[in-house]
Amino acid sequence: MSNLCFSKNGVRGFVFIPWVGCLLALALSGCEQQIEVVLPAVDSDFVIEGKIESGAPPIVFVGKTQGYFDPVDASTIGQSFLPGALVHVTSSGVSYELQSLCTGDLSPELLDQASELLGFPAEMLASLDLCVYTSFDENVIGQFGAKYVLDVTIEEQELHAETEILPAIPLDSAWWGSPGVQDSLGLLYASFADPDSLGNAYRWYAKRINVRPDWDPMAGEMKDSDFVAPMGSAFDDTFFNGLSFVFNAFRGAAPGSTAWDDDFSSSEAGYFKSTDTVVVRMCSIDQGVLDAIRSYENLILNQGSPFAFPTNMISNVEGGLGLWAGYGIWQDTVICLP
Repeated sequence: MSNLCFSKNGVRGFVFIPWVGCLLALALSGCEQQIEVVLPAVDSDFVIEGKIESGAPPIVFVGKTQGYFDPVDASTIGQSFLPGALVHVTSSGVSYELQSLCTGDLSPELLDQASELLGFPAEMLASLDLCVYTSFDENVIGQFGAKYVLDVTIEEQELHAETEILPAIPLDSAWWGSPGVQDSLGLLYASFADPDSLGNAYRWYAKRINVRPDWDPMAGEMKDSDFVAPMGSAFDDTFFNGLSFVFNAFRGAAPGSTAWDDDFSSSEAGYFKSTDTVVVRMCSIDQGVLDAIRSYENLILNQGSPFAFPTNMISNVEGGLGLWAGYGIWQDTVICLP
């Protein structure tokens, strides 16, 4: 598994010779010209963000793309949901219609259940009024080995996607270890045996379920409200087909997190603490999901780099953009002890 490492001294710059800089400044000062760039209008596309996990109901978000420079905040996220879509999930030839579920309409008890299902704090869900399409029909709960077809009709536009929940491959063991001098901070390690069949793909998640201590600015809150995937979380067995090996993983940060230990100026960013209790997931995914996640992570990693090749995010949705992902889940709990 690839990992994203950060270094305080990892940024290199150019070295300027003083007199060359002065000559360049004089030359450029005589040819200044104001240039106005008008960005062309781009048609918005429909976006699907959906998943179905083994043992869980489908969750589908339907929205539209936004302009690159459009403001994004909590209110725009809540308002970007498109109501009135016809959303169906088909498995084994049987179609199930998904209904819209808006967190602003839920009682406190149901809001807690939605928090567990969606992976967001209940307070955030109440303020955002987040809406998704889902179903609590037991016949559409994700099953290993099943294929799931998603069809969405919105504003006379039809979107189609397919995914599969592949059988989960368990880890042989998982543990916490400190690779450096700070023995209170470490990584998660796992022993894994890949089946001898080329083409297996996986995604790694982790969730800290212990409560923050009294001295913490966020005291009393669970450290992670949902499973978090670090960069490099999706991979296949191209280089280790049929092999047994040990890998390690850094801790990821939830998108939009304001937690102090997710700030990369903090020495604890990217690490698990010796007091953490962590639920780890090894998920089997299909090739379409792998390609989409990899392209997304590459876009994030290449932001601002003048040397990166221009790329677009890969989508497995026909008629629109986005991702419809099936996850075959194996999970276990690691208690981080020295």
